Amino acid sequence: MAPSWWGRDARANGGGGTPVVVKMENPNWSISEVSASEVSAPDSPAGGGGGGKAGRGKNARQITWVLLLKAHRAAGRLTGAASAALAVAAAARRRVAAGRTDSDAAPGENTALRARFYGCIRVFLVLSLLLLAVEVAAHLQGWHLDVEEGLLAVDGLFAAAYAGWMRARLDYLAPPLQFLTNACVVLFLIQSVDRLVLCLGCFWIKLKGIKPVPLAAAKEDVEAGAEDFPMVLVQMPMCNEREVYQQSIGAVCSLDWPRSNFLVQVLDDSDDATTSALIKEEVEKWQREGVRIVYRHRVIRDGYKAGNLKSAMNCSYVKDYEFVVIFDADFQPQPDFLKRTVPHFKGKDDVGLVQARWSFVNKDENLLTRLQNVNLCFHFEVEQQVNGAFINFFGFNGTAGVWRIKALEDSGGWMERTTVEDMDIAVRAHLKGWKFVFLNDVECQCELPESYEAYRKQQHRWHSGPMQLFRLCFVDIIKSKIGFWKKFNLIFLFFLLRKLILPFYSFTLFCVILPMTMFVPEAELPAWVVCYIPATMSILNILPAPKSFPFIVPYLLFENTMSVTKFNAMISGLFQLGSAYEWVVTKKSGRSSEGDLVALVEKHSKQHRVGSAPNLDALTKEESNPKKDSKKKKHNRIYRKELALSFLLLTAAARSLLSAQGIHFYFLLFQGVSFLVVGLDLIGEQVE
Repeated sequence: MAPSWWGRDARANGGGGTPVVVKMENPNWSISEVSASEVSAPDSPAGGGGGGKAGRGKNARQITWVLLLKAHRAAGRLTGAASAALAVAAAARRRVAAGRTDSDAAPGENTALRARFYGCIRVFLVLSLLLLAVEVAAHLQGWHLDVEEGLLAVDGLFAAAYAGWMRARLDYLAPPLQFLTNACVVLFLIQSVDRLVLCLGCFWIKLKGIKPVPLAAAKEDVEAGAEDFPMVLVQMPMCNEREVYQQSIGAVCSLDWPRSNFLVQVLDDSDDATTSALIKEEVEKWQREGVRIVYRHRVIRDGYKAGNLKSAMNCSYVKDYEFVVIFDADFQPQPDFLKRTVPHFKGKDDVGLVQARWSFVNKDENLLTRLQNVNLCFHFEVEQQVNGAFINFFGFNGTAGVWRIKALEDSGGWMERTTVEDMDIAVRAHLKGWKFVFLNDVECQCELPESYEAYRKQQHRWHSGPMQLFRLCFVDIIKSKIGFWKKFNLIFLFFLLRKLILPFYSFTLFCVILPMTMFVPEAELPAWVVCYIPATMSILNILPAPKSFPFIVPYLLFENTMSVTKFNAMISGLFQLGSAYEWVVTKKSGRSSEGDLVALVEKHSKQHRVGSAPNLDALTKEESNPKKDSKKKKHNRIYRKELALSFLLLTAAARSLLSAQGIHFYFLLFQGVSFLVVGLDLIGEQVE
């Protein structure tokens, strides 16, 4: 309601003008206007003879109020931004004070390659700082405007040294750097064309309504007996995943399929006795409910996940089953998962795999999960769907997929030779002629890594493994009996372009060549390579997740930031270095549904106590378990490679100001800030 004095002014002026109602809601002020049609116009006869001037004066006061309110709102937003910046600065200060860096290796972790890589970046950074100092000094002297002959006429050792540097830069550094730049630009354009073709293929699928259709859908239980449902084996490999085992086992045991026709294998590789006991207890609970479920535990984790699955397939009762479904420990299938996937095998004896897409319960948890969601939405919506629809081949995602057991056996079964056993079996099955089906409309919920540390280790495994596999199966691809175009797709597109060239040019072009061209301006990197094409590719990548459009700039910067980890992993896998064989289970937080409603209720119950009776039982339980919360301590690391590259890019940004290269400056500045944020572990939250 408007203040009383405002109403008196309005009535005194004959009701002319547009009353403004101000709601005092902190921090924002909302303004609601009454339309002019509801009151008499100032110049109308109803308004009186003197209503015009009074109305104009009052309207001026209203405009002043509106401007003041907008200024107040802008000040509130600036205050919020300032407080957020202070919070980020405080978090960065805590990271530095803690001194916990990525050099603190986990047990069994190989850090030799990482140390050498960091050493190269550090040398590069020192050289760039020295060159920046030299260029600033030369700029102050005005030598950057002189030709080489003019510099030779200047007396002084420093002038002669700078002239020699310019001559060496022109004759020896610029040609090879320009050649490398042009090569990376060509690779960049090839990869962009590949990405564009995939997007056009996805658009065509949407336009024509192309989707896999089973020859016969699964019948309802009231219409068919158990003999109409094939025998299905469900495998759940897990290792020390205490946070998620309960909800995942519950979801799998609730699958809508005749209980006599499916068996659940819980394959526990945990080396923690407490976790193993809890998982076994959960299995026994479902056994009492009548579910056919067995618990298997390996004392020796040979071969990690591949060894676990291989061991389970050696059980004597596996011969009684026709299909095997794999769910990782954090995956929660819908009850109708089998009824929507298994029918795609009927009448199609050449189909070896039916893969469902993933959905994520924590995609809005923080900035890191939002950016991961963009990447994986493109992977499933575009890459997997297009490859499945047009060439019947794609990389098995390792979970949420149904395999024909005959296809697994025909392809040689699970092998422990790489850290990407899922891609390994998919390639070997493709070489044997088996076809794959991707179901974009069948989703299986899972979790995204919420900390940068967990995400970095996951990406290292995902990018080193394919290079290991490429070395091992290259000869087999050449000797296989599949057609030429399928071989071309496997070697050039699947392995070289998307697994090797992409991380190579991303790191080389934007983290090495671009800074170097600032110090060697004779080698040019066009602005359209730095800005326009990456922006276009980012827009294409983000199309499958339209709600993520506000994050398009952070997405572009973060992808370039992650190129360091991916490049390092690609090199280690290609040359069989020690870190290529590291297998680290991705940490889970145990979210049971989107938004984690349970955690939300607990949060609100602590914040809003007014008008509710205290929950004494909950308080007693909370006091009796004081150690529960003490385990969740934040342990953030400082990532030295990312920090060193941040300083390098910021140094190159400062150097670009001397050359008046606007787009290059802004790109280097924002990319350097992105590396700084990641280097200080401010993008995600590490919870142990």
